[in-house]
Amino acid sequence: MSRHIVIVGLGLIGGSLAKALRGFEGFDLIGLDVSQPTLRYAVEQDIVDRVETDPAHALAQGDLVLLCLHPQGIVDFMAQHRDHFKPGAMVSDVCGVKGAILEGARVLPDTVSFVGGHPMAGTEFSGIQHALSNMFHGAHYILTPNDQSSPEHLALMHRLARHIGCANVVETTPEQHDAIIAYTSQMMHIIAVSVCDDPCLFQYQGFEGDSFRSCTRVAALDVPLWTQLFSMNAGALCRALEQLEQHIHQYRLTIQSGDREALSARLATSAARKRKMNHLEELSGAVGRDRA
Repeated sequence: MSRHIVIVGLGLIGGSLAKALRGFEGFDLIGLDVSQPTLRYAVEQDIVDRVETDPAHALAQGDLVLLCLHPQGIVDFMAQHRDHFKPGAMVSDVCGVKGAILEGARVLPDTVSFVGGHPMAGTEFSGIQHALSNMFHGAHYILTPNDQSSPEHLALMHRLARHIGCANVVETTPEQHDAIIAYTSQMMHIIAVSVCDDPCLFQYQGFEGDSFRSCTRVAALDVPLWTQLFSMNAGALCRALEQLEQHIHQYRLTIQSGDREALSARLATSAARKRKMNHLEELSGAVGRDRA
């Protein structure tokens, strides 16, 4: 008898997961989405084996359910369809916040196992048309298991992460995950959009270097998604931003002082820390799909 993976939400990440999961342990892929054009595209491009529009019917078949909606959409979906999941099914998500998602998963029945998940990959684009089969190559996959997570399903998620090309799998707590992501992802997006808020942005067009393009690449973000991510992780994100503000303030004071020796020392410390991070990244193999 076939086993089925139900991917709820065939956007950029859901579509990329579907592409990457082809051939995974004999599972068939079922796509669920509210958008008819998205479902047609998924079938025409052979991204999934078949599609469903009825959540209850889809979930009744799902041995593994991957929730690839916006954060609030995931919480709402679990509450609305808590009684529709197949008994014995494993449910996971791909959301960039974990505390709110794990709390929302408490509504699921005891017959379902839940493992919080977050593959650390993405682009500034949205929609299944931009899905990539190599989206997760060289990426980190973070799992946040709890008392709703069965050992066999946790092991399944480790194998899934390896199959889609992730460099490593890290298990942590929702609190630690949200602190990490506030620093490594959400703060970077705040920096990018803040740079683009400068009134001189368009006056300086044509003079951008690679550093500017790299810094602001993610500023053309999915507004509804990132509004939810920032809001649902406000505590950890604000703490990270306070630290950033302090560091920027110290750099400004050092530059204003005219003390080149002090400035050089600060720059040398920061540069050495980044080089060390690059070295550790290369050792781990988690260098991302562009450099894998």
